[in-house]
Amino acid sequence: MAQPDAIDIGLVNNMPDAALEQTERQFIGLLKAAAGERRVRVKLFYVPEIARAGAARERVELQYAPIDELWESRLDGLIVTGNEPRTPDLRAEPYWRTLARIADWADTNTRSTIWSCLAAHAAVLHMDGIARHALAEKSFGVFTSTVTADHPLMRGLPARVEIPHSRWNELREQELRAAGYTILTRSDAAGVDMFARQSNSLFVFFHGHPEYEARTLMSEYRRDVRRFLRGERETYPAMPHDYFDEGTARRLADFRVRALTDRREALIEAFPHCAEETMHARWRPAAERLMANWLGQLFVRTSSPVLAAAK
Repeated sequence: MAQPDAIDIGLVNNMPDAALEQTERQFIGLLKAAAGERRVRVKLFYVPEIARAGAARERVELQYAPIDELWESRLDGLIVTGNEPRTPDLRAEPYWRTLARIADWADTNTRSTIWSCLAAHAAVLHMDGIARHALAEKSFGVFTSTVTADHPLMRGLPARVEIPHSRWNELREQELRAAGYTILTRSDAAGVDMFARQSNSLFVFFHGHPEYEARTLMSEYRRDVRRFLRGERETYPAMPHDYFDEGTARRLADFRVRALTDRREALIEAFPHCAEETMHARWRPAAERLMANWLGQLFVRTSSPVLAAAK
């Protein structure tokens, strides 16, 4: 079967201002690495209910299209990112109705859509009424998952893959299976990792973050430590699971002792810096294989999606 010369991917970037450009870079970089010699065009979209300021606002105004342009777009695939939740109930978030509309549109107008983290939670809540469950502790770090399904997206992957996670909520495997979702990978420690549902479009859900760069978890950990020092959170954050080398973990543990007795924001300047050579995105080969498989599905399915009015 002949393949198209190029495919068009939309990226709806919902991340907060501080992570907007980084998330854009991560997903586009992963797509580029996975595409190889194949041509992939990416169009960026923003959701107006997510307020922007400063440099992030300027970037969105210059490089992103408003979500209203999505409804009339012809795309092969779509990626929808998460955001940092502000309310326990996703339906109370200001962008809830837009995310629900994106899900309805994507099912009819894309061949496949990837839902990342909070966006995955929102999509399954809207489509099947499956609510996420709060975790007692944040699922944070690099976790080993086992491939649990014989699915085209899993081709070429080892039986066990490592994927970063960073979330306060989970979706439970038994509830997803009961609603007809296919669990692609799962972790004994982190629960469901990747899962999928085939309707008009193949919806793929990332509970973790295969797009993360080597230092992303480090940046998030430092951010959470700063929040503790500012008094914005009560407890000192736990170190990311299975991420730091032994020497770095020891220095960070020493800093924690100091922070608990000298809690002030200025102390963040003494936060240990990790040497670049100790930071490795060891999940990257699996992430590139996964994304290459996803792109491969889009390239071989050459029929164009039919536009339908968004609800």
